[in-house]
Order: sequence, then structure tokens, then C-alpha cells
Amino acid sequence: MSSTIYHNPRCSTSRKTLDLLRDNGIQPEIVEYLKTPPSRAEIARLIADAGIDVRTAVRKRESLYTELNLAEASDDELLDAMAANPILIERPFVVTPKGTRLARPIESVHEIL
Repeated sequence: MSSTIYHNPRCSTSRKTLDLLRDNGIQPEIVEYLKTPPSRAEIARLIADAGIDVRTAVRKRESLYTELNLAEASDDELLDAMAANPILIERPFVVTPKGTRLARPIESVHEIL
């Protein structure tokens, strides 16, 4: 099964999600999104495909979120900020032929396995 994980190896949730995929016999394409950031359009597509809102896909605990005053930002401003600063993208996103999920919580990935 063709699948992709937008992964940050320093994140325990991302590592656990990758292990979950592998434990289910899936060897996903691994996109280290901090090294190879998705475009603004790709971020918007991942969010839409996951059925979540833009604000859910932003890492609010990231200091840059506060520094850029994103608490009151519009969806377009948030997408622009995530495209310019991929550290702001919540992780990990998982894409399989059955759908896309933000693995928060990790168990949501079971829906697309």
C-alpha cells in the first residue's frame, strides 16, 4: 500500500506513528517536512483531506506561533506562516489510499490503514 508520512524524527509522536505504520506492514514514503517543506497548496490539501480546520494543523506550543502573533490570524495567514515556517505544521500527517489523517491522537491513523 502506497502511503506517506510527513515526519519529524525528533518528535516522539511522529516516531510512534511511523512505528505503527511499519507494525501494520506499511513502509511509507517518509517526508522529513523540516528538510523538504510542503508547499502552501500541499499544506492546504493535507488539512482539507484530513477533514480538520487550519488552526488544528498549527503547532500553537511553538514559540514562533507567539512571536508571529498568530493567535488571531486568519486561515490564509496561518497557511502562509506554515509554508514559510514548516516548524509550525502540526505533525505527523499520514496519507494512505484510504485517506489522510493528522496523527493527533495516533489512534486516528487506524481509520486509514
